Amino acid sequence: MNKTIAEIVKTKPSYITIEDLNVKGMMKNRHLSKAVASQKFYEFRTKLKNKCDENGIELRVVDRWYPSSKLCHCCGAIKKDLKLSDRIYRCNCGYIADRDYNASLNLRDAKTYKIA
Repeated sequence: MNKTIAEIVKTKPSYITIEDLNVKGMMKNRHLSKAVASQKFYEFRTKLKNKCDENGIELRVVDRWYPSSKLCHCCGAIKKDLKLSDRIYRCNCGYIADRDYNASLNLRDAKTYKIA
């Protein structure tokens, strides 16, 4: 975890955007709880915030309801029927990308967020 945070901060971005996840809700799902607990999301966010503060990097937190995965980065259309099992994002406009990559671009470009 520390190594990952150090690698992110080392690139000296002006800001880092993360998503506000409903960890408490995820822990109630018996299929996800073990995996979620092992990721230590709260600890990661706390350490990332501290590193950002030390290095003058703005930490942006996007609302948990922002449709980062369902939003087409190319045309802005929202794909309502996207399942968690869909790992490739395919839009009617012809845009095809890895689901997580598409979400990361949408988080990067999010206009509404809180500064942590």
